[in-house]
Amino acid sequence: MNTKIYKRVLSLTDNLLAAAEQKNQKRFDGFYSELKQLCEENENSDKDHPVQWETLADFTDNLALAVTIYEQALIKAEAINSKDFRSSIGYSIGALKIELGDKMGAIENLEKAKISCNKIADKELKAEIHDLLEKLKNS
Repeated sequence: MNTKIYKRVLSLTDNLLAAAEQKNQKRFDGFYSELKQLCEENENSDKDHPVQWETLADFTDNLALAVTIYEQALIKAEAINSKDFRSSIGYSIGALKIELGDKMGAIENLEKAKISCNKIADKELKAEIHDLLEKLKNS
């Protein structure tokens, strides 16, 4: 990933978190718009990367819209064959689908995330994917 863009996404993330903590919706909306614009400007270029889109989805309040953005991030993660991003994004989609009442969609995404996470180092994410999938299958 382009270092300049990574630093910009990281800075916007910090600003979004600070605005949310301060309950300053106007500042939050401004930083969110900047992140969205960065994603759109880089889309389908050599600067496009799933981290931008995953971050945008992380800060999207509308759950259905967040799923759509995560799905876009997942396509980009698949394009660069990133098991880490495929795992984390798949987990996020699965968790949101549960909130949206789509149990089968959640299971489908979590099963894909479980396959992707086989060779990642993040043991905590692996456990979260496994535990949530088992909970859904047994309920």
